[in-house]
Amino acid sequence: MIVTPGSVTLADLESIYREQRSVTLCPEARPAVEIAAKVVAQAAAGGEAVYGVNTGFGKLASQKIAPEDTEKLQENLILSHCCGVGDALSVPLTRLMMVLKLLSLGRGASGVRWDICALLEGMLASGVVPVVPHQGSVGASGDLAPLAHMAAVMTGAGEAVIDGQRMPGNEALAQAELTPVVLGPKEGLALINGTQFSTACALAGLFEAQRAVENSIIIAAMSTDAIMGSTAPLAAEIHSLRGHQGQIDVAAKMRALMAGSEIRESHVVDDHRVQDPYCIRCQPQVVGAALDVVRMAGRTLEIEANAVTDNPLVLTGEGRIVSGGNFHAEPVGFAADQIALALAEIGAISQRRVALMVDPTLSYDLPPFLTPNPGLNSGFMIAEVTTAALMSENKHLANPCVTDSTPTSANQEDHVSMAAHGAFRLMRMAENLSVIQGVEAMCSSQGVEVRAPLKTSDALQSVVDRLRVDVKTLTDDRYLAPDIQTAANLVRNGAFCEVVAHD
Repeated sequence: MIVTPGSVTLADLESIYREQRSVTLCPEARPAVEIAAKVVAQAAAGGEAVYGVNTGFGKLASQKIAPEDTEKLQENLILSHCCGVGDALSVPLTRLMMVLKLLSLGRGASGVRWDICALLEGMLASGVVPVVPHQGSVGASGDLAPLAHMAAVMTGAGEAVIDGQRMPGNEALAQAELTPVVLGPKEGLALINGTQFSTACALAGLFEAQRAVENSIIIAAMSTDAIMGSTAPLAAEIHSLRGHQGQIDVAAKMRALMAGSEIRESHVVDDHRVQDPYCIRCQPQVVGAALDVVRMAGRTLEIEANAVTDNPLVLTGEGRIVSGGNFHAEPVGFAADQIALALAEIGAISQRRVALMVDPTLSYDLPPFLTPNPGLNSGFMIAEVTTAALMSENKHLANPCVTDSTPTSANQEDHVSMAAHGAFRLMRMAENLSVIQGVEAMCSSQGVEVRAPLKTSDALQSVVDRLRVDVKTLTDDRYLAPDIQTAANLVRNGAFCEVVAHD
């Protein structure tokens, strides 16, 4: 994929993330990069102190560095900042982080040579993936530790993975026939200063949340049919009177999915129930609100993905190098917290539908715990408990991170965003949510099948059929954990979304 810095879309980024696509900058980006590099070279040759070019860093910014020590300054910066701990970031997330750094450098305000961009392109193309521990960033002054581990490999230090094998960075580059760089003035700082770790994790969380919304619409429609719920609350006028676009969109999609359902038509009249529980009736209001929040976060992250977030910045129009604070990941932290709330709430209402379907007092004649022989069999009894456990875990994980600032670096960096772990937790939340939704899909499919000979809509039947390829109907009790994981994988991989789109 050839990308233009400053113009990359969320769709582009999702494709890069999910398909692990290689990326090169458009040729038009090169002149701006080289002009900024010349400004830095001139500053390095001059006598004036310029932060990051010929000074120390952070609290040591007042320390002037001799010209002959410029390269050593950048090398020391990278090595000293490789202090990350914890499990390594996944390959797709690391590659996305590298792409985001490439996009930022390609804007021509960081002052690096084109060789730096070319090496990142080469690493992406040849599959050299730095080993980046996921803990160690507080999301201000950039994601210093994670990005330092990336930059270290570019210099031949650190560790990397290539073809599934973990090895020293210099060996990985050699295997890919790439040459390590010797960092020039400001280049080390440009590589490690920025929000690319936090933004990559937040983007991945966003993509998972978008898919979770789609799955929620599909599976909730199945659950509505399973308990013979009413579609009256999906009436378009109800939602247009309120006006929230997410709510309007969710209701419209559910109406379309349930159109033609024999199950629904069988109880339009003479149904003694007046209203369904909120988890059925208020699905558009709850998941629609989550969709609006996800869209809002997406706009923030699309801007951030195209932003220049290192420091100082090279203002080529003025020929100046100016210190600022674009490295502060507060926008990313807020976006991550918003996505976390959306994931938690999508899971909360999904779990209540699972509880509804297994409860014979509320499920409108579905068998207890959806088993044909209750008593001897427990059916989905403990599967529902599992969803409750994961729902509660996600509620705890959804607590805001961006408000938890703490001073660092001898109080020079006295307010930080905590965007890094705020964004990274989204992966765990999305995994938990996929299990909740997978169990709901299993329960709702079982419930729809109980309603035979009445049929659900063609669109929803295609989802039931897709699930049944890998997860069979539950008759007698069986070892259920593998089925739950399979259903969760179908949710997270978008299998249900694909069959509905095809239908």
